[in-house]
Amino acid sequence: MENQLGFILKLLLLSALVSVLIKYAAPSLSISATATNALIIVFLPIAIIAVALLWRFQAQKQN
Repeated sequence: MENQLGFILKLLLLSALVSVLIKYAAPSLSISATATNALIIVFLPIAIIAVALLWRFQAQKQN
């Protein structure tokens, strides 16, 4: 139970940190509103998760 509570608290803290960064740091970035940038923003998290899961699958397959 403590492990799950710790994980939830870490996730909540990380989420709050990302929210603060988006609110205060993101407006200072000068990213032009193009279709390419929108596609990168949408697909980059998906690609990162896919690579992480593939890496984990390969490591588990070797064991």
